[in-house]
Amino acid sequence: MKKLLSILSFLFILVAAGILPAAMGEAKADIAGQVVLNEASETLKQEVTVKTFIDGDTTHFLIPEAFPVTGVLKARYLAVNTPEVTGKIEEYGKKAAQFTRERLSNATSIIIESDDGNWNKDSTGERYLVWVWYKTEENPVYRNLNIELLENGLAIANSSKNNRYGDYCMAAIDSAKQAKLNVYSGQKDPDFFYGDAIELTIKELRTNLEFYNGKKVAFNGIITMNDANAVYLEQYDPETDMFFGMSVYYGYGLSAKGLDILKVGNESRIVGTVQYYEAGGTWQVSGLTYRMMKPSDPGNIQMLSEGHLPSYTPVTADTFKNGRVTVAEDETEREFDFAYLAVGTSVEMKDLFVENVYTTLDEESSSFGAMTLECTSSGIPVQIRTGVLYENGEMITKDRYLGKTISVKGIVDYYEGVHQIKVFMPEQILIN
Repeated sequence: MKKLLSILSFLFILVAAGILPAAMGEAKADIAGQVVLNEASETLKQEVTVKTFIDGDTTHFLIPEAFPVTGVLKARYLAVNTPEVTGKIEEYGKKAAQFTRERLSNATSIIIESDDGNWNKDSTGERYLVWVWYKTEENPVYRNLNIELLENGLAIANSSKNNRYGDYCMAAIDSAKQAKLNVYSGQKDPDFFYGDAIELTIKELRTNLEFYNGKKVAFNGIITMNDANAVYLEQYDPETDMFFGMSVYYGYGLSAKGLDILKVGNESRIVGTVQYYEAGGTWQVSGLTYRMMKPSDPGNIQMLSEGHLPSYTPVTADTFKNGRVTVAEDETEREFDFAYLAVGTSVEMKDLFVENVYTTLDEESSSFGAMTLECTSSGIPVQIRTGVLYENGEMITKDRYLGKTISVKGIVDYYEGVHQIKVFMPEQILIN
C-alpha cells in the first residue's frame, strides 16, 4: 500500500509540474462557472429544446412559434470549433460530440443567446451563431457550454477573442493548454483509429467520390444486404436527416472470420479502397482485409455491434425522381439529387403501378430470369430491378406483377444512367 501511495504521489507531482499531461481529464479551473448569463442584457435569448445532436459545436433546436425561425433552429456555437465527426473524422471529435450530448441531455433548461442585439447567421446562411447555456437539477445555475468545450480542450479557437465573452474564452483556451487536455494533450485519442486510411463518414464519401477515388478510406455502417460477393452499408446523418449508403465488394479472399464481420445486421468498420466500377457504372469500396493474428489492426475490417435492421426509409416517387438535398460542408453548401445521395441505402416505396416488365431471357446469363419493372406513381416513372426470384422452388415470372399495384423494399441502385430500386427477395415486393 505504501509503495502504491508513493507511486501515485510521484505521478501527481509529474502532472502538476506539466511533465505528464492530464490528457483525458476535465478542466479544473471552472472558468465556465465564472461566466454569468445576464438575462437583462441587450442580447436576444430564447429557451429551446434539443431536436437533433449533430456534433460538438452544432445542434438543431426546437423553438416556439414566436421565434423568427419556424420549428427548428440550426445552431452553430460561437467561438468554438470542435473536431469533425460528420465528414472526415478527426481526433477527439467523438469525445467533443459526446460531451455536448451529455450536457444537454441532462439539462432541465437550455437557453440560446445571440452575441449582440440580433440573431446572426453563419456564412452558410442556414445556421444561427449562438451561445448555449444550460442548467441541471444538480446545478440550477446556467452554465456556458461554448466555454466549457474550450476549457476542456474539446475545441480550438474560432474568433474566440472578438465577442462578448472573449476574455473568458481566451482564459479557457489557456487553461486547457496548460492542463494539456484532449486536443492539447499530445496523446492519442482512444476513440480514433490511427491507420493509413482516411477516417470519414459515408456522407463525406458519397458527396466527394471523385476526390476519394483510388484512396484508402475507413467508415462505419449497418450492413443491410449481401449479394454477389458485395454488401451494402448505410449510415444515418443527423444533419440532413437521411441515410447515406455504399456498396462494398469483398470478393473471395476473406477468411470465415472476416465474412462473419460482414453479416447482415452488423454494424461494421470498413477499410478499403474507393474505385469506380466501370462494368456497373457505379462506385464501390474494395480491397478488404482481415488479419486474424492482429484483430485490432487498424487496417482490418471490424464488427462494432450486431442485431440492426435496415432503415427502409419511406420515400415517394416524386422525392425519388425530383427531390433535392442541401449538404452543408464547412462554411459552404451544395445541392444534390436525392436519388444520387440515396444510392446504397434501403428504402420503401408504396403504390407503384407496374406498366411493363422486361425479363432477362439469355439462358447463359447469370441474371437469366431477373426482371425490370417499369412502374408509375401519380404519373411519375420509377424503375424496379429484381434479382432472380424464386417461390417454392419455381422461378417467379413477369405475370406475377404486370398490371398490379405493388409496394417494394429494396436498395437504391444506379444502372445505365437510371436510378432504380433493386429488390433481392420476393417478400420485398408486396402486391396491394
